[in-house]
Amino acid sequence: MASGSGPVSALWTEINRCGQNGDFTRALKAVNKILHENKDDVTALRCKIVCLIQNGGFKEALNVMNTHTKSLTSDMIGFEKAYCEYRLNRVDHALKTIQGIPEQTDKLKELYGQVLYRLERYDECLAVYKDMIRNSQDDYEEERKTNLSAVLAAQSTWENTSAEDLGLPESSYELCYNAACCLIGQGQLSQAMQKLQKAEELCRKSLAEDSDQNVFDSKKKVKLTSAEGVEHKLAKKQLQAIEINKALLAMYTNQADQCNKMLASLQTQNPGHPRPVLIKVAQLCREKQHNKAIELLQRFSDQHPESASGIKLTMAQLYVTQGHVTKACDILKSIEEMKYKPGMISALVTMYTHEEDIDSAIDVFTQAIQYYQSEQPGSAIHLSLVREAANYKLKYGRKKEATSDLEQLWKQNKKDVHTLAQLISAYSLVDQDKAKALSKHLPSPDTMSFNVDVDELENSHGATYIRKKAAKVVGESQPKEQGPEGVKKKKKKKKGKLPKNYDPKSTPDPERWLPMRERSYYRGKKKGKKKEQVGRGTQGATSGACAELDASKSASSPPTSPRPGSGTGTATSNAVPPRQQKPAAAGATRKKAPQKKKKGGKGGW
Repeated sequence: MASGSGPVSALWTEINRCGQNGDFTRALKAVNKILHENKDDVTALRCKIVCLIQNGGFKEALNVMNTHTKSLTSDMIGFEKAYCEYRLNRVDHALKTIQGIPEQTDKLKELYGQVLYRLERYDECLAVYKDMIRNSQDDYEEERKTNLSAVLAAQSTWENTSAEDLGLPESSYELCYNAACCLIGQGQLSQAMQKLQKAEELCRKSLAEDSDQNVFDSKKKVKLTSAEGVEHKLAKKQLQAIEINKALLAMYTNQADQCNKMLASLQTQNPGHPRPVLIKVAQLCREKQHNKAIELLQRFSDQHPESASGIKLTMAQLYVTQGHVTKACDILKSIEEMKYKPGMISALVTMYTHEEDIDSAIDVFTQAIQYYQSEQPGSAIHLSLVREAANYKLKYGRKKEATSDLEQLWKQNKKDVHTLAQLISAYSLVDQDKAKALSKHLPSPDTMSFNVDVDELENSHGATYIRKKAAKVVGESQPKEQGPEGVKKKKKKKKGKLPKNYDPKSTPDPERWLPMRERSYYRGKKKGKKKEQVGRGTQGATSGACAELDASKSASSPPTSPRPGSGTGTATSNAVPPRQQKPAAAGATRKKAPQKKKKGGKGGW
């Protein structure tokens, strides 16, 4: 032991502490000090190999193993050697190293499965993972199931074989994603879409616990794909997908120059790939350069006709966005492999209808019907197009043109009463003789009747409208005899309310329904009388109150003349004048109306 190196026990303590803390750089320094004193120390050599692997120094670790082959045998460092070869993309060497190790441990089987997967020997890899899941009991079962599902997905995608149903769970987004890849390989796209949506939802929930989940955080994560050795772990298509995602990220972070450089590199590597062109078009649209975007798409479509379908769909979308619907229709009609698909026909008819170009829409129907008449006559899609064309023509008043389509449908199925009725209706406006001739083919009313109880149907639970029965006229039918149970109780009619001052002996006024001004006995309002009754005293005082204070109108004064219709001629009668009569007391529930203040005079109450 050289001076200044410290005791060996202290160095081992330092290595142990650094290993637990994950500081392998500092641990490597302590290991080198020990090997400086004893270069053949096996324990120190193995610790150095582990530190180098943890720091990503796979080549240095292999050099140490190849230099000390006498001290480090294959059963001691076989796994570390195979792992370094695997990480350096020396997959064939790693397989030979694994096969030369006598004892197959669990970690060695894990590495063996990864090597077989990289060599695309999926059947052997599948058997390895099945055996490990069946015979191992630890905390890595879910990771093994994820790897197993990845093998099944690779088989289904690259070898076009139906994946074996192993009953794997879909508790994580990795498992759910791999299940979707299996379905894609089998052509079950709708089910795959559902799995992908579920995987996306699980992934969002998993990442929701992490903070700073935005575009800039994604940029940091994308940098991890540029680490040393990553290119050896991924296939060419996966590396290309990573570069495309980097370009998309640059576009969304408004780094146009960097995005264009990445796209140029991608186009150089694979000139016929449409994805870089589409990203370039999206970048131009963000810059409001729609004309340049359309020119780029047209140029790429001419140079690479094998990818023209998707490119032309994008061109049509751009034209629609700009309001050039007719140009978009011309682009769609130029896609020969999609020209007569139902979805394309529907899109073209809808767009032409939006432009009020009914003739062009009918022409789309006509060409499609002629195509299926020659290729698939009488097929379901052929008859469906004929029916849709007839309905469209009837809707827009082209009944004469619709007759040929309806006749074709009716000849296919002469029991179709609905089509026959449509045909007769169309001919009734253009050829009445033909309509009369066709009407003879309509079924008779007896054959069209159904044994349906209308009353029972209307009174059923699901009826939303019930027909009201007509009132019976007296004398039309004789009343039926009913038993005591069938007699219904008649509802008593409530008597109308009469006025409070109603006198049954008096004759009601025949003009009571007319307005007061239109009655024969109306004489108009008497002017000036009210002014004479208003006193000069406090507000609200009347001549009635003044009369009580006037001594000349006391009991000694001569009596006044009797009122017309009164029984006596005395003025001392207890009769209350009509103006001062109070109405009869109302019920307890009726509130007394507040009195109105009188206007006029000076001062307040």
